[in-house]
Amino acid sequence: MPNSAPSSADFGLVYRGFHYSFGVSSPGGSAVFSTEAAENVAEAERLAPGDGAALTALLADFQPHVGPVFGLFGAELANRESARVIHDLMHDGRTYSTFARDFLRTARDLLEHRFSSPVLRALLAPWTLHLGRGPDEVNSAFWVLLVLIAETTVGSPTPEGGGDRLVRALVGLIEAHGGRVETGRRVDRILLRNGRAAGVRTADGEVVSARRAVIASVNPDQLYLGLLAHEEGLVPPLLRRQASEFRYGRGCVQLHLARSEPPRFADERLAAAGLNHLTGGLDAVSRSINEAVRGLLPAEPTISFDTPSVADPARCPPGAAVARLQILDVPLRPRGDAAGRIEVGGGSWTAEVKEAFADRVIALAGRHASNLPGAVLGRYVIGPDDLARFNPNCGPGDPYGGSHELAQSYLLRPLPAQPSHRTFVPNLYTLGAATWPGHGVNGASGYIVARELLGNA
Repeated sequence: MPNSAPSSADFGLVYRGFHYSFGVSSPGGSAVFSTEAAENVAEAERLAPGDGAALTALLADFQPHVGPVFGLFGAELANRESARVIHDLMHDGRTYSTFARDFLRTARDLLEHRFSSPVLRALLAPWTLHLGRGPDEVNSAFWVLLVLIAETTVGSPTPEGGGDRLVRALVGLIEAHGGRVETGRRVDRILLRNGRAAGVRTADGEVVSARRAVIASVNPDQLYLGLLAHEEGLVPPLLRRQASEFRYGRGCVQLHLARSEPPRFADERLAAAGLNHLTGGLDAVSRSINEAVRGLLPAEPTISFDTPSVADPARCPPGAAVARLQILDVPLRPRGDAAGRIEVGGGSWTAEVKEAFADRVIALAGRHASNLPGAVLGRYVIGPDDLARFNPNCGPGDPYGGSHELAQSYLLRPLPAQPSHRTFVPNLYTLGAATWPGHGVNGASGYIVARELLGNA
């Protein structure tokens, strides 16, 4: 019998799940959602009579669009087939569809229109931050719906042994097919021959030739103002100008904690959730986003709190825990502090600013988890400056590879003059968070380019 195709487990990748997908702790109460639809409806109904039926109706209204919408996440938007799908979604005969209206709605409008419970609104509103948006931004409702569907369908699984197991597994898969992965090497330029990409040259002078194509996981500013800048007059002026105007969004601060014990919440279910948001509610999320947009450290940021050792106890000694607190509503370059307590100095994320802000975050989290900060054995703080040094695709520290405002999304991504993974160089492609479908550990942009190279197999 022929050998079966290798599984992810063959490369050391095993995912562990949580009992609950996500939850929220807020002054008005707490809530959790799982992958069981009936449980979620009952939870919504517990929060406010009628909200269970409203949740059912919301998902039912979107159900006819699930197939076409999620299909587009694995397709090149700038082709005729996708154009037909988009047209059908946006039109209902000769008029525009309700989908077109809902596509442009803000998350606030959707949540306040559909649900009466402030806790249920608080459960869903923070997810806009994970998509580089805010609850009062146009098109944010669409992403709340997509996350709601994804999280209540597959949950929030985590790789056993840590996130690097995914990277190791992908490297193993590449090597098993004869490929080679090199890291710690900086590419200096893309080489062209007869108008086509012929390879790359590294910063230390090595030339790597390409027989078929060069695929660059870089943002358009790096590509057109850096990797191709040596070719005098090559980059069209419009592309060069748009690349220089590519915008970055907000920053990110992460606290990685070693803990003597798992977190203790008043609602014990939160300890069994894949990810919790600690927030004052919809208005609090809106306020912290507004402060970050104005260059201020938010007085009460929205805290994304997850404890992967709940699903994967082997990550730490018995009885202990590891946790990550992620804050996605911070400025790239702080100009002040909304609470008036942290001195930001010259407007950079110095070690002092990061540690002072981390103290604030832990104090706020302690309002929700009673054994914070007492159970913290050690912490490591990562700020926008660290992201910028580690990954050029983060620009000045944007974890999502460039702003995802509507004017820089969908067919306008990465650039209006290049609404595709193809570039003006015939065999040069781009992928990554700066291209459709954007950020997230999904591999979709690579899948789209791979299908192109394989003839849409």
